[in-house]
Formats: sequence, C-alpha cells, structure tokens
Amino acid sequence: MKRLALFLTLALLVPAAHAQLAASAPSQSIPGDARPDAPELSARGPYAVGVRTLKLTNPGQLDIVNAPKEGDVPRYDRPLTVEVWYPAQGDSGSGVTTYTDFLGSGPNDPKRPNTPFITLGRATRDAPPAASKAPYPLIIVSHGYPGSRYLMTYLTENLASKGYIVAAIDHTDSTTADKAAFGSTLLNRAIDDNFVLSEMARLGAAGSGSPLSGLINADDTALVGYSMGGYGALNAAGAGYGPEMEPLIPGGALKQREVGNFKVDPRIKAVVAFAPWGGDAAVKSIGVNFGGKYGFWNDAGLAGLKVPTMFVVGSRDDVAYYEGGVKPLFENAVNAERYMLVYENASHNAAPNPPPAASLNSFDDYMHYAEPAWDMSRLNNINQHFVTAFLDWKLKGKTEDAAYLNVPTPLSNDIKVSRNADGTPKADDTSWKGFKDRTARGMELYKMMPK
Repeated sequence: MKRLALFLTLALLVPAAHAQLAASAPSQSIPGDARPDAPELSARGPYAVGVRTLKLTNPGQLDIVNAPKEGDVPRYDRPLTVEVWYPAQGDSGSGVTTYTDFLGSGPNDPKRPNTPFITLGRATRDAPPAASKAPYPLIIVSHGYPGSRYLMTYLTENLASKGYIVAAIDHTDSTTADKAAFGSTLLNRAIDDNFVLSEMARLGAAGSGSPLSGLINADDTALVGYSMGGYGALNAAGAGYGPEMEPLIPGGALKQREVGNFKVDPRIKAVVAFAPWGGDAAVKSIGVNFGGKYGFWNDAGLAGLKVPTMFVVGSRDDVAYYEGGVKPLFENAVNAERYMLVYENASHNAAPNPPPAASLNSFDDYMHYAEPAWDMSRLNNINQHFVTAFLDWKLKGKTEDAAYLNVPTPLSNDIKVSRNADGTPKADDTSWKGFKDRTARGMELYKMMPK
C-alpha cells in the first residue's frame, strides 16, 4: 500500500513539475524554443502570449461533401474553429498551456486511427492583452491536408510574442479529426482565409464588444499557408486558378476562384507559402492528367499574384515538388516581389512542429511531421527567423530587416567569412545576416522582383 501511495503521489507531482519547468526554463520539448545555434530573429519577442479559441460560422456556403453527382450543390452554414494568439501582459516566454491535437489520417481509418495527443505551449489561455501598443498587424495561418490549427504552434506563438495577432484556422473537412471530401479543401481554402480576415477585422474593431476589440489592424494582413494552406493563400492573394481545373469539383464550384472571377482583398499585404501544393507535378502525382501550365495555374493566374511573397520548400519535396512544382510558381509569379528559401535535401515537412512523442510508435504518423535529413527544431528556428524578417519588413515597415533576406550569395554553403580584427565584416564577406559562424548550412535563398 505504501508503494502504491508513493506511485500515485509521483503521478500527481510529475505533471505539475513539468508544467512549472515549461513555464520557466528553456526546453526542446516545447515547440518554438530557440536552440543555441538558432539565427538571430528566431528568439521570442518582448511580449507574453495569450491564446483564445473562436467559433465562427460562414453562412450559405457550398456543401461539397454532400454534393450530388449531378445537379445543384446544396448550401450550408460552414463552421470554422480559429485559434488566436496575441500579445499579452507579462514577461516574454512566460505562461504555459496545452494544445490537444490528433494523429492519424482522418476518421474511420483502422490502420491510422485518430489518436489525441498533447502539445505544450508558452502561452496563457484568455490572458489580458497588452493593449498599450495596439492595434497589431494580423496574420492568418492555414494548415496542410490533413492538419490542424495547432500544426505550427512554434511559429504562431513566436509571431504573437513579436506584436502580431495570429489567427490559425481549423479548415472544416480538412483536419485530421474531420477529414472529408478533397473537393471541399480545393474550394474552401481561399474562401475560409477571406472570411476569417473579415471576421477578425470585425471582432478587432474598436467598440466591437469582443475580447479582441481594438487589438487588430486588419488593414495590414499576411497569409501564412502550408501545403494546401499555401495553395489557398496564393489564390486568396490573387493567383487565380485555370479553368482546366473545374472538373475536380461538382457543379463548377471552383469557377468562382478562377482567373478574373474574384477581387483580392486589399488588406492582404504579404504571403508566406510553405511548400504550396497545386503545381504541375503535384497535380499529376494524384492522377490528374489535365491542368494549366503550372497545374492549378497558368501564366495569367500567376500574374495575378502581386503582393510580396515568400516561398519555403525542400529541394526533395515529394508532395508539392520542387522542380515542376514550387520552383516554377516562384519563377513565374512575375508581378510579385518574391523570395524562395530552399532547404537542401528536405522533403515536404518544412513547416510543422517537431514530431510529437505520441507519434514515435507509428512510422506514418511520425513522418507526417519529420524531415529525415533535418532536425525539426532547427528548421523551426530558421523559419521563425526568416518569417519574422519578411513580415516585420512588409507589415511593419522595418526596412532594416531587408538585409536578412537580401543575402550576398544565394547558396549558404558558399558563404565566405571575412572579418576585421574587431569582428566587423570586410568587403568580401558574404555571410548571411543573423546566422552565427558555421551555422548557415544547407540552405538556398533566392530573390526575384516584379517585371
């Protein structure tokens, strides 16, 4: 009995001690913590972080999941769960919370059943906001297929700590918990992004009565999307789909997102597209033998993208693809200022949190997060660095951050470190700004300007 009592006491104390450590000490078990070799801008910003959950409803949307083979597509009120991180009162890095997510490949799959797991975070649920410097620019985050609003908490918390309102969407029919007809994802990503932007603007306006009232400057909004989230973000920002893709969705529903059939919300000022799906090689990989010159896009479609855009992709991406996939999108979005960060030998998972401990007994669940040639915490830190530089420049006007992106040589492995005795760079130094000596390895960073 004494041993049983001791065991029960320890079982109660260990989680409490874990929570206390999570709130006070660096730990690689918490996504987003900076490693010793992290680049400069990956560090958390000056704010503590608050987090709250919103339940939104977009009325009268096309119900692709229940669409008949022929005839009109029914409509429904589309529910969306949105997680919002924001600057809060308190010390940077303080607070502890948990996010409940799911492993698996969607409902009703006995080989990979939906299994809940917990991710730790450095935020405080419903914390009082730091309102003295509000309103803050808005960032809308869109996950992969399947995924969730918690897929990139290392980045959402980090950006909120730097003075942004970050709204991550659970795209209905596209999360691990509720994965349904792929056509719903193809249609709704950009529509969801635009709806959430408008709702955040409404809730964040002064006098709205929302806890977010007065906090949000939606006139300066960025879209951050991963995989299918990148596909939707590019479309929402102006890259209209080609008419060739209409047969993929019943009732010609995709026509509304084609070239020339929609207006870009002028509040969208920047896009970060992690491994955006939808290029030619990606479309062909799922057995679709029709499409535009660049899969979902043709020249006219890519020409519609006019806001500054940063692409992030692995050189061995086998889902969105690099050659024949993301690279041609970067090269041919000719009317946008654009950057492309390439992780050499990385596959498709350049954006998510590190693999959770709960995935270690399943190869497929583990590989939904992991990069075989890269440490995921390292990738997370580099993403934090470059996304911060890009968004601080484009949303906050910090022109000095351009130096982190306008690198002297596009191949990090070719960097020449040439310093004076006092440590200042000589004229022939080609180091990447923000990276400590010997830490900029295995990356490429390219820039193209509008024609």
